[in-house]
Amino acid sequence: MLDIDALHLSIALGPLAVYFLLLGFVNLSTRPFVTTGARDVGALGLAISGLIVAGPMELFLPEAATNRFGGYVWLLLLTFYGLCLTLIVLTLRPRLVIYNVNPDQLRAVLAEVVAELDSEARWAGDSLVLPKLDVQLHVELWPAVHNVQLVAAGSRQNYVSWKRLEMALAKVLHQTAASPNPHGFGMLALGVVLIGLLTYCMISDPTTVEQGLAEMLRY
Repeated sequence: MLDIDALHLSIALGPLAVYFLLLGFVNLSTRPFVTTGARDVGALGLAISGLIVAGPMELFLPEAATNRFGGYVWLLLLTFYGLCLTLIVLTLRPRLVIYNVNPDQLRAVLAEVVAELDSEARWAGDSLVLPKLDVQLHVELWPAVHNVQLVAAGSRQNYVSWKRLEMALAKVLHQTAASPNPHGFGMLALGVVLIGLLTYCMISDPTTVEQGLAEMLRY
């Protein structure tokens, strides 16, 4: 049977619990929420950072660097992880993620916004071309989770125009009413349960937590 101490359990699941709480609040909002694909992936990267630290990062901890830098080796490893996550985010194609919205609702808003930004905009099924803005995108629908994504189609994209599109959509959708996503209750409940469980584990055996932290930081 796998024995995981309270410290490692908290490190692994703590950020994930906070991520579920944030997703729960977003999905239970009465307004759609617009974010970029970069921020969406960045938030997910932070959510799984605890699993990386308590798993492969500690498992493959370089002993030579640990002997030389002591506990500061964790700062180097976390910096390296942050740089890798930043690199992934920067290499992603433009993408907008709209939470808590149904496809028909977004299509109406998107048509209104696009008409103001580019009079030559053309639809082809679920694809949209804005020639004046140099933007081509594809609409990906996720009706089961009240999520719609606008994904760049092709490598020729104007990032400034994507920012304009994001701001225009956010402005209109902020004034649009939306029905809370029932899945949000499950995410919120899962986040609360995880935080409660981790808090109980930490305070029920503080000596083991302190010893585990000292061992991780090598002091």
